[in-house]
Amino acid sequence: MTLPDKKPAFPIRLRGWLRQLASLPEPPEYDYPFARSDIAMLAKVEGGPALIDAQTWDEMLLDAYSASLAEHTSIFGQQRLHQRLAGGVADPASAERVRALLATPDAMAQLQQAMHGLRSVDMEVSAPLFGQPIALPPWWRRLLLLPPLALLLSLAAALLFAPLAWFGVLAAWTVLMAVQVQFHERGKYWQRSVRSLQQLLLAHERLGALDTPFTQGWQDDARRAGRLHRHLTPIRWLKMVPLLSEYEDWFVLGDVRRYFRSRVVLLRQLEVFRHSFLRVAELEADLALARHLQAREQFCWAQALPGDARELRFEQVRHPLLPAALPLSLSLDGRGAFVSGQNGIGKSTLLRTLGLNLVCARAFGFCHAQAARVPLLPLYSSMQSEDSLAGGESLYLAELRRARELLALADCAEPALFMIDEIFRGTNHLESISAAAAVLHTLAARHLVIVSSHNLVLAPLLEDCLAPWCVRRDASGALLLAPGVLQATNGIALLAERGFGSAIEDKAGRVFDWLSTHMAQPADCSGVLVPT
Repeated sequence: MTLPDKKPAFPIRLRGWLRQLASLPEPPEYDYPFARSDIAMLAKVEGGPALIDAQTWDEMLLDAYSASLAEHTSIFGQQRLHQRLAGGVADPASAERVRALLATPDAMAQLQQAMHGLRSVDMEVSAPLFGQPIALPPWWRRLLLLPPLALLLSLAAALLFAPLAWFGVLAAWTVLMAVQVQFHERGKYWQRSVRSLQQLLLAHERLGALDTPFTQGWQDDARRAGRLHRHLTPIRWLKMVPLLSEYEDWFVLGDVRRYFRSRVVLLRQLEVFRHSFLRVAELEADLALARHLQAREQFCWAQALPGDARELRFEQVRHPLLPAALPLSLSLDGRGAFVSGQNGIGKSTLLRTLGLNLVCARAFGFCHAQAARVPLLPLYSSMQSEDSLAGGESLYLAELRRARELLALADCAEPALFMIDEIFRGTNHLESISAAAAVLHTLAARHLVIVSSHNLVLAPLLEDCLAPWCVRRDASGALLLAPGVLQATNGIALLAERGFGSAIEDKAGRVFDWLSTHMAQPADCSGVLVPT
């Protein structure tokens, strides 16, 4: 179906008035809550490489972060943000738009108002647009006016002069009910998708009518979207007549005919719908990023390094979901990092801070830091392995499974960054250190690795590939990340703080002193991991 470029001048005003009657009412100020699977649908159906796997996504708290990005954003913008977080690489044009939006709050308000209706959408439409093609409507859809016409004629005949015509009334009514039973629920569900597409096209048309730097060159596309919106929203004459509109679906099969008609429109104008979706979703995602950064006290535009660069530098980096988190700085040049620190000082939070900011730099080009110089790498993590009673998997088996997954990812040609917290907690001390050293050394041979652990003996074992860093507090109590290995542990001291009593603390201290003479103070181990 080819839409005409121009419409006749007469009767334009009448048609516009009728279209207003037929169009959807202005939606309320309401953000419809979508499931995670709906938000992730665009990334799933449009394809492209995933630079974060499911476990890393959960461990980096990216659901919570994407929710913070997507405040006052429709499903279209949310899906684009998710897609960029999961597998996108920062687009310089997008970063430039975000900078420009931050500098022009009036334009931001105009764009947000034009896209207001999108937030009421309650059905995601990336699956029918980019996924498997929808089925062609059946050939008999063109005959759907015949049963209502047969019902009307047979009813008139039965009332006027032919009692046997009541059999015709019954037959026509049976056909009407059979079609309704078959397609009523399907049509109601599909109508939600149609409303989503209508709002999308309407927003595209409104954006094209704005005089802003962000919508320059949109006019032709916006006019095409507007014509398609009007084509998708036919005038319903019976809707204008009280009472009759309530019986249109049952007696004239109005809902079934609209169901088939809208599917034909989608199939024939699929590329127009796709273009409109991507253009509007991209602009709304940039608008969401600008609002997000506008509310932040500190952020920077990251200096991107090539993927094979084994270099990383953060100055005063913060976790964006923890407003009270203290900033830390880290600089790596050639080697990864082995991070040590006392219990509860924030090593795991540090890893999540680094990981989330690395994802932001790769996907959007900015970091929550004073300055950043980072490689644009895929990120994989292992931080929350647990026992699985349902799956019959112990903690150590879960850790082994994840380690095997990371090694398989490391075998790929592309460089990556691995973020690992307390590897192999589920077995005894000797085997934990041995397995951890072997896995970490193999990963760090070709990739950038940042690991935290209480097994301090790993620091000298891995010093050739992981630089030692320690999270500690300085004399004033401020948090500090500095080169070196933890010197004063606090695991036994916490026994007294938590009320275990002096007897328990004394016994634990004696065992610690004995073990320290055997394992905690190792001799030279520089050649242990060198193959013989």
